Amino acid sequence: MFIISNLMFFFLFPLSLIMFMFGIYFLIMDVVIFIDWEIVNLNSSMIVMTMLFDWMSMLFMSFVALISSMVIYYSTDYMSSDKYLNRFILIVITFVISMMLMIISPNMISILLGWDGLGLVSYLLVIYYQNIKSYNSGMLTFMSNRIGDVAILMSITFMLNYGSWNYIYITDLFNISFEMNMIMFLLIVASITKSAQIPFSSWLPAAMSAPTPVSALVHSSTLVTAGVYLMIRFNLVLMYTGFYKILLLVGCLTMFMAGIVANCEYDLKSIIAFSTLSQLGLMMSILSMGYVKLAFFHLLTHALFKALLFLCAGSYIHNLGDIQDIRYMGSMVSQMPFTSICFNVSSLSLCGMPFLSGFYSKDLILDIVMLSWLNLLIFLLYFFSTGLTAMYSFRLIYYSMLSNYNYNKSSCFDDMYYYMNFGMVGLLTFSLFMGSMLMWLMFPYPYMICLPSSLKFLTVFIVSLGGYLGYVLFNYNYLYTKYKFNMINYMMGNMWFMPYLSTTYVSYYILNYGNLVIKSMDYGWNEFMGGQGMYKFFIYCINYMQWWYDSNFKTYLLYFSLWVFMLIGLYLL
Repeated sequence: MFIISNLMFFFLFPLSLIMFMFGIYFLIMDVVIFIDWEIVNLNSSMIVMTMLFDWMSMLFMSFVALISSMVIYYSTDYMSSDKYLNRFILIVITFVISMMLMIISPNMISILLGWDGLGLVSYLLVIYYQNIKSYNSGMLTFMSNRIGDVAILMSITFMLNYGSWNYIYITDLFNISFEMNMIMFLLIVASITKSAQIPFSSWLPAAMSAPTPVSALVHSSTLVTAGVYLMIRFNLVLMYTGFYKILLLVGCLTMFMAGIVANCEYDLKSIIAFSTLSQLGLMMSILSMGYVKLAFFHLLTHALFKALLFLCAGSYIHNLGDIQDIRYMGSMVSQMPFTSICFNVSSLSLCGMPFLSGFYSKDLILDIVMLSWLNLLIFLLYFFSTGLTAMYSFRLIYYSMLSNYNYNKSSCFDDMYYYMNFGMVGLLTFSLFMGSMLMWLMFPYPYMICLPSSLKFLTVFIVSLGGYLGYVLFNYNYLYTKYKFNMINYMMGNMWFMPYLSTTYVSYYILNYGNLVIKSMDYGWNEFMGGQGMYKFFIYCINYMQWWYDSNFKTYLLYFSLWVFMLIGLYLL
């Protein structure tokens, strides 16, 4: 039963190490390999597969392969009760291959193949448990991502004006045409749908219906980071077209909204999903300011500790009999000490605790924000969102570690699962050491960031204040009754009403009022206008004649007699 998962682990893990070594070599030696692979050549018509290998694509693929190998190994224990485990592993592998195809593609056609592959396979993974909630979540996820797929298709048509679909051939950035503006606008729409930025954020918490190993893979290095990676590749065009201001505002608002909503949630996986949304907003906003390497650096470090956070959450859920409410999870450190250590390390790394992997990227981003020319609104959104991140992280630690144990008292569980622990140990090791290593590799020369002491210690103060508020507000329950926090939870926990808007305008009207169009597309025009159309026409005529017969027998008899006399007259002529 476990043969495929073990084989995939022993294939992907060495592959990730090899690609990491090549990525370091490409980074230090500034090597880029561009491959045109001619697949078919028939009568001067060619199908060419284009691949781009540089330090960015190699490092990203190595992280995708590393996290995928750990998640697949972890799934051996987590999904052990599933009799279709091998099918699940194969679907995950298809998901990883689609992501890698998108990473190495400098060609819009092959990007579309990987992009569509991600959308299709993510739908299969979200509906994996096959219940009503999964089906609804899968439909919302798939239809929201379809908007981005259509935008990619339209951008391909506009790229016909440039004689090639390879975006690296677009060099005339000082003469931005209407077509280039349209391409960039459509690519921004595609990236914010895939990365779940405002107003397309509602599908990301809905995708939590997938199994937890899938959530770890989706939220760390594959599906949601595809939009960020696309903007990284098109960053020069983004800065020259001027759409970066829109992206900066969208990213900051997403970061702010996700931080507020995460503090009002009680579902463990949803809280971690909103933290992913917050970090994606951080990546998009710093990317729109032109700091490509910094956004990519945070993307890589975030992938490690977020995958670890999901695996620890999955271990809790697995042991508690699929309970996801954090109010049941008190004193978990006494029952599952190893998992609790990994959980706290990943949560503190998310907050930006010094010398963990998240600190190196997050602290540098905030220093750059303080050094940049930004208005007061963006500055406040950045630092308020950072405080909210610490707030929901310490709230999560409080509910899972320090509060009372509220689950079934007779249950006994531990964290003595070999495959699950091995996956968590691997990601824990990389989460501890990879942040500093990547910083030394990607920023080998010291940069002078000259800030006054008040601004330099502002990050530490905001994180400390957010952590303190996260502990105090949720430790004293009387605040809920005294200051009506339940109403605030209801108002803030609805993602600014985005789920209602998304389901109303994306699913409801299309599925209700588009029934005729969907059926006609399903049948095909030939059948719809031919066999089915003739059948409906004859049924209508029969019903019409029946109505005449039922309403007035004399009129029906008169018409019948006229038909008979007409036929006799025609016969005699």
